[in-house]
Amino acid sequence: MAAKNRAWMAFMVILIILICDQVLKYWIKTTFFPSEHRNLIGEWFRFLYVENQGMAFGATFGSGMFAKLFLSIFRLLAVGFGVYYLIQVIRDSEKRIGYVLAISLVLAGATGNLLDSAYYDYLFPFNPDLPYNWVYEKGYPVYVDGEPMLRKTGFLLGNVVDMFQFNVQYPKWMPFGLAGEDIFSAIWNVADASIFCGILIILMRQKAFFPSKRKVEKMDDVELGVYTIQDNDAEETKTNANKEHDSSN
Repeated sequence: MAAKNRAWMAFMVILIILICDQVLKYWIKTTFFPSEHRNLIGEWFRFLYVENQGMAFGATFGSGMFAKLFLSIFRLLAVGFGVYYLIQVIRDSEKRIGYVLAISLVLAGATGNLLDSAYYDYLFPFNPDLPYNWVYEKGYPVYVDGEPMLRKTGFLLGNVVDMFQFNVQYPKWMPFGLAGEDIFSAIWNVADASIFCGILIILMRQKAFFPSKRKVEKMDDVELGVYTIQDNDAEETKTNANKEHDSSN
């Protein structure tokens, strides 16, 4: 596939993921109450509106403004590097189209969550009564003069909106303290799913995307052998033609 077509494919993948991610988040924030849930498939897969101050699937680097700011700056740098790297991958004709797709998915997901932290504090009103907007230390809210400490607001400090949940628990007979616990407790969004799918594609296809040095050398040898055979055939054909010409004379 030509570099131009690869670039268009990557652009469309990123654009579609971002539109789906942001439209769904806007709909959730404007139509759901905090912690409200609505079933999607039975009771095991559902919408559950929450917000978090962390990374994909709610993971965090810590609490407080500096942890959040560090995370957002990290996201910003990662997106910048991702754009640069994707351009290099698109230009490299030896990179498989599946790898271009995988990098596009990861970049789209990272950008989607970065947009939340970048402008949601300006787009939506800040509610100090929501636990999502409190500062936590070791899993517990921090109180000052009997009131919960509020997170800082502004550019790159906004919360990320999550809404998907697998509501499935381990059976009651499960040992090791897992009985009744959630099998997958993380609540996630379209951007998280995009990052996960991109990484999964890379892991599943890593041998195709990153062939070993020995395999590359073997492929080069095969190519060299093909070219040598073709050259020999061409030379032999030329020699036979010359002989036939000499015989006719």
